[in-house]
Amino acid sequence: MSSVRSHRRSVISEAVAPWGDIARLLRGGEAGTLLPVIIPKHRRRLWWMLPLWVGGYALLSGVMLSLKESGSDGLGGMAAGALATLSYVVGVLLLVIGGLWWWRSSIVEIEQGTHGVLTRYGAVVRTLDAGRHYLWHPWSRVDFVVDTATEIPYSAPVMACPTQENVPLRSIEFFLKFRITDAVLFVRTIGAGNFDLVLSSAVQDAIRQRARRVRTERAYDLRGSDVADMQDLLNRQLDRYGVRITGCNIPDVQLPAQYQQHLATREQVAKERTAYEQEWGLIRKRRIDSLGMDIERAKKTRDARIVEVRAALNRAREEVAQLLERQETEAQRVRFEIETRGRSGLIAAENEARAQQALAKAYRDNRAVLQYELARRRLEVGSRLAGKAPRPVVVRTDGGADTSALSTLFTAQMLPRLTTGDRVLNGSALLPGEDGGHEER
Repeated sequence: MSSVRSHRRSVISEAVAPWGDIARLLRGGEAGTLLPVIIPKHRRRLWWMLPLWVGGYALLSGVMLSLKESGSDGLGGMAAGALATLSYVVGVLLLVIGGLWWWRSSIVEIEQGTHGVLTRYGAVVRTLDAGRHYLWHPWSRVDFVVDTATEIPYSAPVMACPTQENVPLRSIEFFLKFRITDAVLFVRTIGAGNFDLVLSSAVQDAIRQRARRVRTERAYDLRGSDVADMQDLLNRQLDRYGVRITGCNIPDVQLPAQYQQHLATREQVAKERTAYEQEWGLIRKRRIDSLGMDIERAKKTRDARIVEVRAALNRAREEVAQLLERQETEAQRVRFEIETRGRSGLIAAENEARAQQALAKAYRDNRAVLQYELARRRLEVGSRLAGKAPRPVVVRTDGGADTSALSTLFTAQMLPRLTTGDRVLNGSALLPGEDGGHEER
Protein backbone atom coordinates (compact mmCIF):
# COMPACT_ATOMS: atom_id res chain seq x y z
CA MET A 1 0.00 0.00 0.00
CA SER A 2 1.29 3.48 -0.71
CA SER A 3 1.46 5.78 2.26
CA VAL A 4 -0.77 8.83 2.27
CA ARG A 5 0.51 12.34 2.61
CA SER A 6 1.22 13.67 6.06
CA HIS A 7 -1.53 15.58 7.90
CA ARG A 8 -4.18 13.99 5.71
CA ARG A 9 -6.62 11.34 6.82
CA SER A 10 -6.41 8.02 5.06
CA VAL A 11 -9.50 6.76 3.25
CA ILE A 12 -10.34 3.07 3.15
CA SER A 13 -12.61 1.95 0.37
CA GLU A 14 -13.32 -0.84 -2.07
CA ALA A 15 -13.29 -0.80 -5.86
CA VAL A 16 -14.57 -2.78 -8.80
CA ALA A 17 -11.82 -3.75 -11.20
CA PRO A 18 -10.97 -6.43 -13.72
CA TRP A 19 -8.77 -9.30 -12.72
CA GLY A 20 -5.72 -7.81 -14.36
CA ASP A 21 -5.82 -4.65 -12.21
CA ILE A 22 -6.42 -6.35 -8.85
CA ALA A 23 -2.76 -6.74 -7.94
CA ARG A 24 -1.96 -3.11 -8.83
CA LEU A 25 -4.88 -1.70 -6.87
CA LEU A 26 -4.23 -3.83 -3.79
CA ARG A 27 -0.57 -2.80 -3.68
CA GLY A 28 -0.83 0.86 -4.64
CA GLY A 29 -4.38 2.01 -4.03
CA GLU A 30 -6.09 4.58 -6.20
CA ALA A 31 -5.89 8.39 -5.85
CA GLY A 32 -4.79 8.33 -2.19
CA THR A 33 -7.38 5.70 -1.27
CA LEU A 34 -6.56 2.46 0.49
CA LEU A 35 -8.18 -0.49 -1.24
CA PRO A 36 -7.95 -3.63 0.89
CA VAL A 37 -10.99 -5.16 -0.88
CA ILE A 38 -11.50 -5.47 -4.65
CA ILE A 39 -14.72 -6.59 -6.33
CA PRO A 40 -13.57 -8.32 -9.51
CA LYS A 41 -15.37 -7.84 -12.84
CA HIS A 42 -16.35 -11.32 -13.81
CA ARG A 43 -15.61 -12.56 -17.27
CA ARG A 44 -17.84 -15.54 -16.76
CA ARG A 45 -20.91 -15.40 -18.93
CA LEU A 46 -23.28 -18.13 -20.03
CA TRP A 47 -22.27 -17.70 -23.68
CA TRP A 48 -20.10 -20.80 -23.36
CA MET A 49 -23.34 -22.82 -23.09
CA LEU A 50 -24.41 -21.74 -26.61
CA PRO A 51 -21.72 -23.78 -28.44
CA LEU A 52 -22.55 -26.73 -26.25
CA TRP A 53 -26.25 -26.53 -27.05
CA VAL A 54 -25.61 -25.98 -30.74
CA GLY A 55 -23.06 -28.79 -30.83
CA GLY A 56 -25.51 -31.12 -29.16
CA TYR A 57 -28.20 -30.11 -31.62
CA ALA A 58 -25.76 -30.72 -34.51
CA LEU A 59 -24.93 -34.18 -33.21
CA LEU A 60 -28.61 -34.98 -32.83
CA SER A 61 -29.21 -33.75 -36.39
CA GLY A 62 -26.38 -35.98 -37.61
CA VAL A 63 -27.99 -38.95 -35.93
CA MET A 64 -31.33 -38.17 -37.55
CA LEU A 65 -29.68 -37.76 -40.97
CA SER A 66 -27.84 -41.05 -40.52
CA LEU A 67 -31.13 -42.78 -39.82
CA LYS A 68 -32.65 -41.13 -42.89
CA GLU A 69 -29.66 -42.21 -45.03
CA SER A 70 -30.12 -45.82 -43.98
CA GLY A 71 -33.81 -45.70 -44.97
CA SER A 72 -33.41 -44.13 -48.47
CA ASP A 73 -31.45 -44.95 -51.62
CA GLY A 74 -29.92 -42.99 -54.43
CA LEU A 75 -29.11 -39.33 -54.44
CA GLY A 76 -31.22 -38.49 -51.39
CA GLY A 77 -29.36 -41.03 -49.31
CA MET A 78 -25.99 -39.66 -50.38
CA ALA A 79 -27.08 -36.11 -49.57
CA ALA A 80 -28.37 -37.23 -46.17
CA GLY A 81 -25.05 -39.01 -45.49
CA ALA A 82 -23.04 -35.91 -46.40
CA LEU A 83 -25.22 -33.71 -44.18
CA ALA A 84 -24.94 -36.22 -41.33
CA THR A 85 -21.13 -36.19 -41.62
CA LEU A 86 -21.11 -32.41 -41.69
CA SER A 87 -23.43 -32.33 -38.65
CA TYR A 88 -21.13 -34.68 -36.75
CA VAL A 89 -18.07 -32.58 -37.52
CA VAL A 90 -19.79 -29.29 -36.64
CA GLY A 91 -21.23 -30.79 -33.45
CA VAL A 92 -17.88 -32.11 -32.28
CA LEU A 93 -16.16 -28.80 -33.07
CA LEU A 94 -18.85 -26.85 -31.20
CA LEU A 95 -18.65 -29.18 -28.23
CA VAL A 96 -14.88 -28.80 -28.14
CA ILE A 97 -15.14 -25.03 -28.43
CA GLY A 98 -17.80 -24.92 -25.70
CA GLY A 99 -15.72 -27.14 -23.44
CA LEU A 100 -12.63 -25.03 -23.96
CA TRP A 101 -14.65 -21.87 -23.36
CA TRP A 102 -16.10 -23.39 -20.17
CA TRP A 103 -12.62 -24.48 -18.98
CA ARG A 104 -11.12 -21.09 -19.68
CA SER A 105 -13.91 -19.16 -17.99
CA SER A 106 -13.73 -21.37 -14.86
CA ILE A 107 -10.07 -20.49 -14.17
CA VAL A 108 -9.60 -18.06 -11.24
CA GLU A 109 -6.13 -16.90 -10.13
CA ILE A 110 -5.89 -15.45 -6.62
CA GLU A 111 -2.98 -13.08 -5.96
CA GLN A 112 -0.37 -14.05 -3.35
CA GLY A 113 -1.23 -12.57 0.05
CA THR A 114 -4.93 -12.32 -0.68
CA HIS A 115 -8.00 -14.46 -0.21
CA GLY A 116 -10.97 -14.81 -2.49
CA VAL A 117 -14.51 -15.08 -1.14
CA LEU A 118 -16.30 -17.79 -3.14
CA THR A 119 -20.09 -17.54 -3.41
CA ARG A 120 -22.71 -19.75 -5.00
CA TYR A 121 -26.16 -18.38 -5.67
CA GLY A 122 -25.14 -15.37 -3.57
CA ALA A 123 -24.23 -17.43 -0.47
CA VAL A 124 -20.64 -17.55 0.81
CA VAL A 125 -19.24 -21.04 0.37
CA ARG A 126 -15.62 -20.70 1.42
CA THR A 127 -12.45 -18.70 0.92
CA LEU A 128 -9.90 -19.40 -1.77
CA ASP A 129 -6.20 -19.29 -0.97
CA ALA A 130 -3.57 -17.83 -3.28
CA GLY A 131 -3.05 -19.70 -6.54
CA ARG A 132 -5.13 -21.09 -9.46
CA HIS A 133 -8.60 -22.47 -8.84
CA TYR A 134 -11.26 -23.97 -11.15
CA LEU A 135 -14.88 -23.00 -10.70
CA TRP A 136 -16.71 -25.70 -12.65
CA HIS A 137 -20.10 -24.80 -11.25
CA PRO A 138 -21.72 -22.29 -13.59
CA TRP A 139 -23.12 -20.14 -10.80
CA SER A 140 -19.96 -20.12 -8.61
CA ARG A 141 -18.07 -16.82 -8.58
CA VAL A 142 -15.50 -14.84 -6.57
CA ASP A 143 -17.30 -11.77 -5.24
CA PHE A 144 -14.41 -10.25 -3.24
CA VAL A 145 -10.63 -10.40 -3.23
CA VAL A 146 -9.37 -9.36 0.23
CA ASP A 147 -5.77 -8.47 1.11
CA THR A 148 -5.08 -10.48 4.30
CA ALA A 149 -1.27 -10.49 4.35
CA THR A 150 -0.33 -6.81 3.99
CA GLU A 151 -0.14 -4.53 7.03
CA ILE A 152 -2.14 -1.59 5.77
CA PRO A 153 -0.95 1.84 7.04
CA TYR A 154 -3.60 4.25 8.21
CA SER A 155 -3.15 7.89 9.21
CA ALA A 156 -5.83 9.69 11.19
CA PRO A 157 -5.09 13.27 12.38
CA VAL A 158 -7.42 14.46 15.14
CA MET A 159 -8.22 18.17 15.03
CA ALA A 160 -9.08 20.49 17.96
CA CYS A 161 -8.35 17.89 20.58
CA PRO A 162 -8.75 19.39 24.12
CA THR A 163 -6.21 18.73 26.84
CA GLN A 164 -6.66 18.45 30.60
CA GLU A 165 -6.90 22.26 30.89
CA ASN A 166 -9.45 22.27 28.01
CA VAL A 167 -6.92 23.86 25.63
CA PRO A 168 -7.67 22.61 22.10
CA LEU A 169 -4.60 21.27 20.35
CA ARG A 170 -4.33 22.05 16.66
CA SER A 171 -3.92 18.42 15.69
CA ILE A 172 -2.61 15.08 16.88
CA GLU A 173 -1.27 12.83 14.17
CA PHE A 174 -2.06 9.16 14.80
CA PHE A 175 -0.57 6.41 12.67
CA LEU A 176 -1.47 2.73 12.80
CA LYS A 177 -1.11 -0.47 10.84
CA PHE A 178 -3.86 -3.04 10.58
CA ARG A 179 -4.32 -6.38 8.89
CA ILE A 180 -7.48 -8.21 7.90
CA THR A 181 -7.47 -11.59 9.62
CA ASP A 182 -10.88 -12.92 8.50
CA ALA A 183 -11.88 -12.01 4.96
CA VAL A 184 -15.44 -13.37 5.14
CA LEU A 185 -16.16 -11.68 8.46
CA PHE A 186 -14.79 -8.38 7.15
CA VAL A 187 -16.71 -8.20 3.87
CA ARG A 188 -19.97 -9.57 5.25
CA THR A 189 -20.00 -7.71 8.58
CA ILE A 190 -18.85 -4.20 7.79
CA GLY A 191 -17.19 -3.74 4.40
CA ALA A 192 -14.34 -1.42 3.48
CA GLY A 193 -16.36 1.82 3.27
CA ASN A 194 -18.07 1.38 6.62
CA PHE A 195 -14.84 0.20 8.22
CA ASP A 196 -13.22 3.53 7.32
CA LEU A 197 -15.87 5.39 9.32
CA VAL A 198 -15.71 2.99 12.25
CA LEU A 199 -11.89 3.06 12.40
CA SER A 200 -11.76 6.86 12.14
CA SER A 201 -14.32 7.21 14.94
CA ALA A 202 -12.54 4.69 17.19
CA VAL A 203 -9.17 6.39 16.63
CA GLN A 204 -10.55 9.87 17.38
CA ASP A 205 -12.24 8.60 20.54
CA ALA A 206 -9.02 6.92 21.76
CA ILE A 207 -6.89 10.00 20.96
CA ARG A 208 -9.26 12.38 22.72
CA GLN A 209 -9.33 10.17 25.81
CA ARG A 210 -5.53 10.15 25.86
CA ALA A 211 -5.29 13.93 25.35
CA ARG A 212 -7.73 14.57 28.20
CA ARG A 213 -5.24 12.98 30.60
CA VAL A 214 -2.32 15.16 29.49
CA ARG A 215 -1.48 18.69 30.58
CA THR A 216 -0.92 21.24 27.83
CA GLU A 217 2.72 21.94 28.66
CA ARG A 218 3.42 18.22 28.38
CA ALA A 219 1.52 17.71 25.13
CA TYR A 220 4.73 17.15 23.20
CA ASP A 221 5.34 14.12 25.41
CA LEU A 222 2.65 12.35 23.40
CA ARG A 223 5.05 12.12 20.46
CA GLY A 224 6.55 8.65 20.48
CA SER A 225 4.82 7.76 23.75
CA ASP A 226 3.65 4.28 24.64
CA VAL A 227 0.22 3.66 23.10
CA ALA A 228 -0.09 -0.03 23.89
CA ASP A 229 -3.30 0.61 25.86
CA MET A 230 -4.83 2.39 22.84
CA GLN A 231 -3.81 -0.51 20.62
CA ASP A 232 -5.49 -2.98 22.98
CA LEU A 233 -8.63 -0.83 23.06
CA LEU A 234 -8.80 -0.64 19.27
CA ASN A 235 -8.20 -4.38 18.95
CA ARG A 236 -11.08 -5.11 21.31
CA GLN A 237 -13.35 -2.85 19.26
CA LEU A 238 -12.29 -4.13 15.82
CA ASP A 239 -11.89 -7.81 16.60
CA ARG A 240 -15.54 -8.52 15.74
CA TYR A 241 -14.87 -7.21 12.20
CA GLY A 242 -11.97 -9.58 11.56
CA VAL A 243 -9.32 -6.82 11.79
CA ARG A 244 -6.19 -6.78 13.93
CA ILE A 245 -4.13 -3.67 14.79
CA THR A 246 -0.46 -4.64 14.52
CA GLY A 247 1.14 -1.36 15.56
CA CYS A 248 0.43 2.30 16.23
CA ASN A 249 2.14 5.46 17.41
CA ILE A 250 1.75 9.24 17.64
CA PRO A 251 4.32 10.78 15.26
CA ASP A 252 3.39 14.44 15.64
CA VAL A 253 1.52 16.85 17.91
CA GLN A 254 0.76 20.46 16.91
CA LEU A 255 -0.11 23.04 19.53
CA PRO A 256 -2.09 26.27 19.02
CA ALA A 257 -0.12 29.20 17.54
CA GLN A 258 -0.30 31.36 20.68
CA TYR A 259 0.74 28.46 22.85
CA GLN A 260 3.57 27.69 20.46
CA GLN A 261 4.81 31.27 20.94
CA HIS A 262 4.69 30.75 24.68
CA LEU A 263 6.55 27.51 24.25
CA ALA A 264 9.10 29.25 22.02
CA THR A 265 9.62 31.82 24.76
CA ARG A 266 9.93 29.07 27.29
CA GLU A 267 12.37 27.24 25.06
CA GLN A 268 14.44 30.43 24.70
CA VAL A 269 14.39 30.91 28.44
CA ALA A 270 15.26 27.26 28.85
CA LYS A 271 18.17 27.66 26.42
CA GLU A 272 19.40 30.72 28.29
CA ARG A 273 19.00 28.85 31.51
CA THR A 274 20.95 25.97 30.01
CA ALA A 275 23.69 28.39 28.92
CA TYR A 276 23.80 29.94 32.40
CA GLU A 277 23.84 26.46 33.92
CA GLN A 278 26.71 25.46 31.64
CA GLU A 279 28.62 28.64 32.53
CA TRP A 280 27.92 28.12 36.19
CA GLY A 281 28.96 24.50 35.72
CA LEU A 282 32.30 25.62 34.32
CA ILE A 283 32.79 28.11 37.18
CA ARG A 284 31.74 25.47 39.65
CA LYS A 285 34.10 22.98 38.06
CA ARG A 286 37.02 25.45 38.29
CA ARG A 287 36.18 26.16 41.92
CA ILE A 288 35.87 22.48 42.63
CA ASP A 289 39.23 21.88 40.94
CA SER A 290 40.87 24.64 42.99
CA LEU A 291 39.24 23.30 46.13
CA GLY A 292 40.41 19.86 45.15
CA MET A 293 43.98 21.11 44.79
CA ASP A 294 43.71 22.85 48.18
CA ILE A 295 42.33 19.66 49.64
CA GLU A 296 45.21 17.68 48.12
CA ARG A 297 47.75 20.11 49.59
CA ALA A 298 45.99 19.94 52.91
CA LYS A 299 46.02 16.16 52.67
CA LYS A 300 49.76 16.18 51.97
CA THR A 301 50.35 18.54 54.93
CA ARG A 302 48.14 16.37 57.06
CA ASP A 303 49.99 13.25 55.95
CA ALA A 304 53.36 14.89 56.80
CA ARG A 305 52.05 15.87 60.22
CA ILE A 306 50.63 12.43 60.69
CA VAL A 307 54.07 10.98 59.89
CA GLU A 308 55.67 13.32 62.43
CA VAL A 309 53.07 12.50 65.04
CA ARG A 310 53.53 8.79 64.37
CA ALA A 311 57.31 9.16 64.69
CA ALA A 312 56.89 11.04 68.00
CA LEU A 313 54.38 8.44 69.08
CA ASN A 314 56.85 5.67 68.23
CA ARG A 315 59.59 7.42 70.20
CA ALA A 316 57.26 7.89 73.15
CA ARG A 317 56.29 4.23 72.89
CA GLU A 318 59.95 3.22 72.86
CA GLU A 319 60.67 5.38 75.93
CA VAL A 320 57.62 4.03 77.70
CA ALA A 321 58.68 0.51 76.74
CA GLN A 322 62.19 1.10 78.09
CA LEU A 323 60.76 2.63 81.28
CA LEU A 324 58.39 -0.28 81.65
CA GLU A 325 61.26 -2.69 81.05
CA ARG A 326 63.35 -1.05 83.76
CA GLN A 327 60.41 -0.99 86.14
CA GLU A 328 59.70 -4.61 85.33
CA THR A 329 63.37 -5.50 85.97
CA GLU A 330 63.30 -3.65 89.31
CA ALA A 331 60.03 -5.30 90.18
CA GLN A 332 61.49 -8.72 89.34
CA ARG A 333 64.54 -7.95 91.50
CA VAL A 334 62.34 -6.89 94.41
CA ARG A 335 60.17 -9.92 93.83
CA PHE A 336 63.21 -12.19 93.82
CA GLU A 337 64.45 -10.62 97.08
CA ILE A 338 61.06 -11.00 98.67
CA GLU A 339 60.82 -14.56 97.42
CA THR A 340 64.36 -15.28 98.77
CA ARG A 341 63.54 -13.82 102.16
CA GLY A 342 60.25 -15.64 102.15
CA ARG A 343 61.93 -18.95 101.25
CA SER A 344 64.57 -18.37 104.01
CA GLY A 345 61.87 -17.56 106.55
CA LEU A 346 59.90 -20.56 105.35
CA ILE A 347 62.91 -22.89 105.69
CA ALA A 348 63.67 -21.47 109.18
CA ALA A 349 60.05 -21.89 110.19
CA GLU A 350 60.06 -25.43 108.82
CA ASN A 351 63.28 -26.23 110.75
CA GLU A 352 61.86 -24.72 113.89
CA ALA A 353 58.66 -26.67 113.36
CA ARG A 354 60.67 -29.87 112.93
CA ALA A 355 62.61 -29.07 116.14
CA GLN A 356 59.39 -28.37 117.98
CA GLN A 357 57.96 -31.56 116.53
CA ALA A 358 61.05 -33.52 117.70
CA LEU A 359 60.86 -31.82 121.09
CA ALA A 360 57.19 -32.64 121.36
CA LYS A 361 57.94 -36.21 120.43
CA ALA A 362 60.64 -36.31 123.11
CA TYR A 363 58.19 -34.83 125.58
CA ARG A 364 55.69 -37.49 124.62
CA ASP A 365 58.29 -40.23 125.09
CA ASN A 366 59.39 -38.83 128.50
CA ARG A 367 55.81 -38.51 129.58
CA ALA A 368 55.18 -42.16 128.74
CA VAL A 369 58.27 -43.16 130.75
CA LEU A 370 57.11 -41.03 133.68
CA GLN A 371 53.63 -42.46 133.45
CA TYR A 372 55.14 -45.98 133.43
CA GLU A 373 57.31 -45.17 136.39
CA LEU A 374 54.39 -43.60 138.21
CA ALA A 375 52.23 -46.62 137.53
CA ARG A 376 55.03 -48.96 138.73
CA ARG A 377 55.45 -47.02 141.97
CA ARG A 378 51.74 -46.99 142.44
CA LEU A 379 51.82 -50.73 142.18
CA GLU A 380 54.65 -50.91 144.68
CA VAL A 381 52.82 -48.64 147.12
CA GLY A 382 49.67 -50.63 146.62
CA SER A 383 51.49 -53.91 147.29
CA ARG A 384 53.06 -52.46 150.44
CA LEU A 385 49.72 -51.16 151.62
CA ALA A 386 48.11 -54.47 150.82
CA GLY A 387 50.76 -56.26 152.91
CA LYS A 388 50.14 -54.08 155.94
CA ALA A 389 46.36 -54.22 155.73
CA PRO A 390 44.46 -56.51 158.12
CA ARG A 391 43.26 -59.85 156.76
CA PRO A 392 39.69 -60.75 157.21
CA VAL A 393 38.93 -64.01 159.04
CA VAL A 394 35.94 -65.87 157.90
CA VAL A 395 34.47 -68.16 160.40
CA ARG A 396 32.19 -70.70 158.88
CA THR A 397 29.44 -71.95 160.97
CA ASP A 398 26.77 -74.39 160.27
CA GLY A 399 23.84 -73.33 158.42
CA GLY A 400 21.82 -72.46 161.46
CA ALA A 401 20.73 -68.97 162.38
CA ASP A 402 21.57 -69.40 166.15
CA THR A 403 25.26 -69.65 167.37
CA SER A 404 26.45 -71.12 170.63
CA ALA A 405 28.23 -69.04 173.24
CA LEU A 406 31.25 -71.35 173.21
CA SER A 407 31.96 -70.81 169.55
CA THR A 408 31.64 -67.08 169.85
CA LEU A 409 34.11 -67.01 172.80
CA PHE A 410 36.63 -69.15 171.01
CA THR A 411 36.52 -66.91 167.93
CA ALA A 412 37.07 -63.79 169.99
CA GLN A 413 40.25 -65.29 171.58
CA MET A 414 41.75 -66.45 168.30
CA LEU A 415 41.36 -63.29 166.21
CA PRO A 416 44.10 -61.18 167.93
CA ARG A 417 46.63 -63.91 167.53
CA LEU A 418 46.00 -64.37 163.85
CA THR A 419 46.31 -60.69 163.21
CA THR A 420 49.70 -60.38 165.00
CA GLY A 421 51.19 -63.34 163.12
CA ASP A 422 50.32 -61.84 159.77
CA ARG A 423 52.04 -58.57 160.60
CA VAL A 424 55.27 -60.35 161.64
CA LEU A 425 55.31 -62.31 158.40
CA ASN A 426 54.76 -59.23 156.32
CA GLY A 427 57.55 -57.28 158.13
CA SER A 428 60.16 -59.99 157.56
CA ALA A 429 59.29 -60.26 153.88
CA LEU A 430 60.22 -56.59 153.02
CA LEU A 431 63.90 -55.47 153.38
CA PRO A 432 65.27 -52.01 152.52
CA GLY A 433 67.32 -51.69 149.23
CA GLU A 434 70.32 -49.64 148.19
CA ASP A 435 68.25 -46.82 146.56
CA GLY A 436 66.21 -46.26 149.75
CA GLY A 437 63.41 -48.53 148.64
CA HIS A 438 62.56 -52.09 149.64
CA GLU A 439 63.98 -55.23 148.17
CA GLU A 440 62.03 -58.44 148.08
CA ARG A 441 63.70 -61.60 149.28
